[in-house]
Amino acid sequence: MLIATTERIAGHEVTETLGEVFGIAVRSRGLLGNLLAGLKTIIGGEIHQYTEMLQTARQHAVDRMVAEAAQRGGEAVVMMRFDSGEIAQGITEIVAYGTAVRLKRLA
Repeated sequence: MLIATTERIAGHEVTETLGEVFGIAVRSRGLLGNLLAGLKTIIGGEIHQYTEMLQTARQHAVDRMVAEAAQRGGEAVVMMRFDSGEIAQGITEIVAYGTAVRLKRLA
């Protein structure tokens, strides 16, 4: 499935708009991860545990968005975006969303 952050996909024409699709992933940091991150904030630098957690959550959100688009008969998702927030202390939500469409390849 094609995913684009733009309204159009080069070499294709949108023939049908199927609607907005979402993928949501919610993750919590474990006690050990919080402890290690707390120590890292004293020293400084990247907190690899959080980076990994967010990368995994983003991929799960995209996978779920693609599955919803495919279920609707979509061939692509355009205007794809990410949003994130903290639901509660230590619980992060990542949302991938866009518009599912059908395409026609241009000659």
